[in-house]
Amino acid sequence: MSDVLTITFLSILAAGFVVGIVVGLTGMGGGALMTPALIFLGVGDAATVVTADLTAAAIYKTGGAIVHSREGSPNFALAKWLILGSVPMALLGPYLVAGLTSDPDELDYVLKMSIGFALLVAAATYALRLYLNLRRILAGGDGGDARPAVRPLPTLLVGALGGLLVGVTSVGSGSVIMIALLMLYPGLSAVKLVGTDLVQAVPLVLAAAISNIALNGLDWSLTIPLVLGSVPGTLIGSAIAPRVRQSVIRRGIVVVLTMSGVALLDKAGWAPLGREETHPILVAGVGLAMLVLVPLVWGLLRREQGLAMFGGAPTVAELDRHDYEGRPEPTRDDTIPS
Repeated sequence: MSDVLTITFLSILAAGFVVGIVVGLTGMGGGALMTPALIFLGVGDAATVVTADLTAAAIYKTGGAIVHSREGSPNFALAKWLILGSVPMALLGPYLVAGLTSDPDELDYVLKMSIGFALLVAAATYALRLYLNLRRILAGGDGGDARPAVRPLPTLLVGALGGLLVGVTSVGSGSVIMIALLMLYPGLSAVKLVGTDLVQAVPLVLAAAISNIALNGLDWSLTIPLVLGSVPGTLIGSAIAPRVRQSVIRRGIVVVLTMSGVALLDKAGWAPLGREETHPILVAGVGLAMLVLVPLVWGLLRREQGLAMFGGAPTVAELDRHDYEGRPEPTRDDTIPS
């Protein structure tokens, strides 16, 4: 029994459980949180971690897709074109990266760099989604178009780029593809957006997992505790989600993703940060700067739209809700000249 319940096993189990709860609570952060967490735990090289994470994600994402499918929320026409683009690239992506070098250390460096930048992109897409929602609501908003006219080529390209990103890094099946859909189909209702993203994510993540397993093999000592932790964590997170302020958690995730991305680039020895040493003070400084600057920048964006910088509707929590369709009247801050 002691051979099974090792410190490493329990650490992976705990990481999977915590990240699973966050995924269940917010619907975001699976690969974006799990992959760097496992890399920082030192439980394997980047390729091994990505493969295990994708395998676990293929299991817990399937449950979410089934729930949304039963509710009738996915737009299957959109999902079809996304899948046609994403699955081939998810299968091909790991081989493209492996073809860059035969040196395992160099491959590990390339993957860590790719994951680090993917984390920064994932953090940026969340902020962009809030801003797009703000613009949509102030423009009058609507109840959403359940059946928008499908644009095959752009949707196929979004799927292809998302598939490549997920196949290489395990990051982006939710955050990056969802924001691209929002930009392509701004009238798509929020529940349709989430359901469509979940449905396309299942074959995407499965394809990425299969390709990575074929190329790198599957480390069962990493995958088993990851699945055992993440699946119940996701179920618990989903159960308590209605009683938790998701917007606060999601904003915390953005800070964590940004710090993780910078830390992973630092760990890989990205040239601007220096290859000979790590910079933990820099990473902490990035987190502190975000806590101070992000609210200020958001206030300036609100002011640009004719709203008070701080306070008043629509709040971040309202913008973050999938069902929010409010139509607030712009309220000029008295200190802002007309």
